[in-house]
Amino acid sequence: MPLTPLSCDRLYTPCPEDRLGFETTEELPDQDETVGQDRAVEAVDFGIGIRADGFNIFAAGPEGTGKTSLIRHFIGRAAAQQPRPSDWAYVHNFDDPNCPRALRLPGGRARDFQRAMDRLVEDMQAAIPAAFEGDEYRTRRQAIEDEFKERQEKAFGEIQNKARENGVALVRTPQALALAPMKDGEVISPEDFNELPEDERKQRKETMEHLQEELEQQMRQLPRWEREQREKVRELDEEVTEYAVGHQIDDLKEQWKDCPAVLDHLDRVRGAIVERVEDFLPESEEMRQLPSALRQQIGGRKELRLDDYKVNVLVGHENGNGAPVVVEDHPTQPNVIGRIEHQQQYGALVTNFTLIRPGALHRANGGYLVIDARKLLMQPFAYEDLKRALRNKEARIEAPGSAWGIFTTTSLEPEPIPLDIKVVLIGEPMVYYLLSHHDPEFRELFKVQADFDFRMHRTDETVGKLASLLGTMARRDGLKPLHRSAVARAVEQAARLADDSERLTTHMGSLGDLIREADYWAGKRGAEVVERADVQQAIDAKTHRTDRVREHIQEEIARGTLLVDTDGEKAGQINGLAVLQLGTFAFGRPSRITCRARMGRGEVLDIEREVQTGGALHSKGVMILSGFLAARFGQSGPLSLNASLVFEQSYGLIDGDSASCAELYALLSTLAEAPIKQGLAVTGSVNQFGQVQAIGGVNEKVEGFFDVCAARGLTGDQGVLIPATNVKHLMLREDVREACGQGRFHIYAVETVDEGIEILTGIPAGAPSESGIDGGAGWPTGSINRRVAARLAAWRRRAMEMMRAGGGPGGGNGNGAGGGR
Repeated sequence: MPLTPLSCDRLYTPCPEDRLGFETTEELPDQDETVGQDRAVEAVDFGIGIRADGFNIFAAGPEGTGKTSLIRHFIGRAAAQQPRPSDWAYVHNFDDPNCPRALRLPGGRARDFQRAMDRLVEDMQAAIPAAFEGDEYRTRRQAIEDEFKERQEKAFGEIQNKARENGVALVRTPQALALAPMKDGEVISPEDFNELPEDERKQRKETMEHLQEELEQQMRQLPRWEREQREKVRELDEEVTEYAVGHQIDDLKEQWKDCPAVLDHLDRVRGAIVERVEDFLPESEEMRQLPSALRQQIGGRKELRLDDYKVNVLVGHENGNGAPVVVEDHPTQPNVIGRIEHQQQYGALVTNFTLIRPGALHRANGGYLVIDARKLLMQPFAYEDLKRALRNKEARIEAPGSAWGIFTTTSLEPEPIPLDIKVVLIGEPMVYYLLSHHDPEFRELFKVQADFDFRMHRTDETVGKLASLLGTMARRDGLKPLHRSAVARAVEQAARLADDSERLTTHMGSLGDLIREADYWAGKRGAEVVERADVQQAIDAKTHRTDRVREHIQEEIARGTLLVDTDGEKAGQINGLAVLQLGTFAFGRPSRITCRARMGRGEVLDIEREVQTGGALHSKGVMILSGFLAARFGQSGPLSLNASLVFEQSYGLIDGDSASCAELYALLSTLAEAPIKQGLAVTGSVNQFGQVQAIGGVNEKVEGFFDVCAARGLTGDQGVLIPATNVKHLMLREDVREACGQGRFHIYAVETVDEGIEILTGIPAGAPSESGIDGGAGWPTGSINRRVAARLAAWRRRAMEMMRAGGGPGGGNGNGAGGGR
């Protein structure tokens, strides 16, 4: 029984306006919950709740399905209920300046400690000089100096008296003290000394040698006395400094007595100030006599030394409660793990702990970090350093590539900060699958997959939630409310975007853009409410903006440049349908498929594969076609044919198996010498049992062929054959539905190849009889299958005759017995 075309009610599933239950979206409450992502919601809720190691989250789904907004909603809700994490700061390490110390402080108090230390340095710059300029300090230091002078004068005075008694003078020279002989109270010259009697000279020399030994002994005491003096001065300075700074540090320690880390640091600061008190004192007289450039350089270094007492707050949580939520939009390695900045000083780059800057890991520590996976993977070193931080549970600030040994320049090595964080990566499903397959560490660190679906079931409940969501989006964006007719059209478009009349897309980005564009068109006509016509105009306008290539192809088909017939009948020629995707716009493109057959060795040649313009899936479809042919017509002997299939005027890659039905119809038409109606186009894949299977893009394919036929004029004999399993996916344009309703265009849903070939040729396919199908006798007379079987049987007999005669099926004689490959 011949198939009848599909009725109009099966070509489109409308959204009844009377079932929406509202007039405009202003009547609907806000929809804060994500629609159609129950599985993803459960996964995110689980990933946030579990605190075990490695249970970080990867939110996988197509762009625009609301992954980021859902993640932020759930994380924000969870973070608000968690305690505020600790603050972190870096302080100078007085034992090892190249390794700054990390300081943990109670949440929200780091800035207070930073300001307290700044005030302490300011106070010390005033209090310490004042203490050292006081009368008490001056008196005590003068006493120490006087004591040293008195001891020195006493020691050398005794030697001087003894020398004078023995006629020897103690003379001070520019280099040191020296002894010289005297006579009558005057130092005598060497010439006069040589004129003295020998006994006297000898006696004086012995006396001078003895005095010289005593003098040298006293001179050797001078360094020790100077050290003692310096030590006493140092003790005095420390005592005065301790007096000046001690009570202020003690006050700070009282304020921070609940923070042991701060108390320890304050003790270190106290010791450093006492030890390096000169940092707080004004320039000495010797310093003021230096050249101005050198004085400025030394003064700059002094300012840097004062920075050692400051506090570099890395992360402070003084604003707000709860755990932090950080969304890192530019995940470079420094932005993720932190960086150490440098300053130019006197022609060199210098740094210190105050130039350490936090990364996203530090800001999100104790909370949640959200990163786009693709952006992260595009940044050098960022992904590996993030994994290292999660694996080691610490945030270590390093220069990019330092972990790889690329940079060897000496720099700071800040103490790593313990890490307690939940990381959420957001990306396409393919990114998740590739990382899972190629990176074992990824599987250990991101154990929770939140799988976002691209579609949801079309039910009254989901339609209602979608309507509320559209209303919420309109209010948040300051758009006009949507009339229920506009919502109904948006729901129908959501089904079209899902390529399924029983499903709705979850790509909320596309629906959001749709209502924004509809709001624009409503505003153009001065309306206060968005109507169905506005939504339709938005759809049509967007299509017009993006369909230049489709329009050009349609024009070339209409002009006859691209050969596609839409009337008449031809054997071995059929219209196949493909979908081209250009950006976000997809459209159907009809293509002519032709087949030629001859006697041969049972091979079906895929020309596209031979010239490497056919993809693997297309080649698979041709091989399945060969399997079907051999199973149906090769039971009583080998197939003695060679056939070639090709997409005419194709100049790029052809892939997918949706043309396998069309190719099989063309092959059967050639073998049966039965013309195919050129007003019909075919899409669908076939299996080895001859069943027609579903394909994608059915709406675009039907509309693509319809546009070609409409441009030439609809005759009422034109249409498209689609798989019966694709009927539920139909959401066709209104003009296509109108033409079908008027009988000017037809859509047939076929389940088997036999049904399709009967529609295409108008000849029954025929069913096999119980007596068998040898030589075509088992098929009904005049059927397509009988014609095919009979021709193949004739070729088989001819091949056997040629082999017995010493020839073969090859060699070709130009009239159907051409050689095979």
